[in-house]
Amino acid sequence: MMENLKIKNSIAAIAVLLLLGSCKAPSVAPSTAPAQVPATFGNNVTDTINTAKTPWKSFFKDPYLSDLIATALQNNQELKITLQEIEIAKNDIRIRKGALLPTVGVRAGAGVEKVGRYTSQGAGDASADITPGKEVPEALQNYELALHANWEVDIWKKLRNSKKAAVDRYLATVEGKNFVLTNLVAEVADSYYELLSLDNQLEVVKQTIELQQNALEIVKVQKQAARATELAVQKFQAEVLSSQNREFEIRQQITATENQINFLLGRYPQEIKRQKNDFLTLQPAAINSGIPSQLLDNRPDIKQAELELAAAKLDVKAARAEFYPSLDISASYGLQAFKPSYLFTLPESILYSLAGDIAAPLINRNAIKAEFNNANARQLQALYNYERTVLNAYLEVSTQLSNISNLEKSYALRTRQVEALNNSIDISNDLFKSARVDYFEVLMTQRDALENKLELIETKKAQLNALVHIYCALGGGWK
Repeated sequence: MMENLKIKNSIAAIAVLLLLGSCKAPSVAPSTAPAQVPATFGNNVTDTINTAKTPWKSFFKDPYLSDLIATALQNNQELKITLQEIEIAKNDIRIRKGALLPTVGVRAGAGVEKVGRYTSQGAGDASADITPGKEVPEALQNYELALHANWEVDIWKKLRNSKKAAVDRYLATVEGKNFVLTNLVAEVADSYYELLSLDNQLEVVKQTIELQQNALEIVKVQKQAARATELAVQKFQAEVLSSQNREFEIRQQITATENQINFLLGRYPQEIKRQKNDFLTLQPAAINSGIPSQLLDNRPDIKQAELELAAAKLDVKAARAEFYPSLDISASYGLQAFKPSYLFTLPESILYSLAGDIAAPLINRNAIKAEFNNANARQLQALYNYERTVLNAYLEVSTQLSNISNLEKSYALRTRQVEALNNSIDISNDLFKSARVDYFEVLMTQRDALENKLELIETKKAQLNALVHIYCALGGGWK
């Protein structure tokens, strides 16, 4: 009686020691709240009307561009890859959810065992005292057909926190998909406007070549009349060849841009249908930036970073729970016998068991500590990534708003500059015909006019691209 009492006291002492030792878990690293964004984008605008709320089909008025975007959203391979990441995250939720439930399986087995006579099991074999024919065989067979169940009781919410973290990561992948949508829409629009600008650059170069060839013919006539030299003829000829070379460079850029669009659309090379109107007549739409706090709701990358931070916090809680005791319950129920003919002899062949185990880490917890420290570090990484994402979003909007304003002023000045140079071409040609200016001034005037026309087209393209980028930066394009 005293020995049983001592054994019970020893078991109780060991259990208390396990509980006390395992409950000493490290503290969670503090995670400060992310800094608040400024009240405005520096333009003193407090109106909450936001262009990001506009669906892309309504934002882009060009029907050709809308068709290209719709095709890209259906066929783009990167988007399809992202959709599979969502499926992976969804399956991870099922895995975490399954860990909360008991696992039940069926087992059928057969075996044979013969123990040594001079063992604790063999020495206690009393089969010699059993009636002949009823003794247990020396080579003991075993046949079993049973259900087995095991369940880890989620005392410290370790498994539930892991499941919640998986749900947050699934939602984060959905937001990641939305961010891919936003960037895809922006890439298609950027490439489309690049293509329109190259078309117009090609037309300008063709017009310039025609103008230069006319001037070349005039110089040749003047040379025959001894009013110009061979040097002037060669200079004009070189200028024509330079412009013709530029024409082929632009044609190659057009092909490359068309292929880039086709790549985004997930298809092999084909002609890109587009507007043939004057590119310079396109007017950028008005932008309503709203207030910076709306970025937290509109930008998918910010919501993705926020969800990843929430998942990282839950991971820390789950890792901390590893320091606490775990309770496992196991059970089995079925049939067992040493002869097949006895297997279905009821109730003698019935097998059942029920056991509960409490286990806790006590010594050498370095692996658990390392995993907990890693979870803590990943939580801080997620926090800093969230803060960086918010800061980057604010700066992107601020930069594009300034860019739109400056490009508008620049385009107005370049338009006036091109008008002045167009007039100077006519004036220089008239003066050259009357021998009041030399050929060098005509060449320089034509060259300046060409360069400025191309720069004007580039400025218009930059205006339209800035419109796309501010729409993307505000969080539009994925709805």
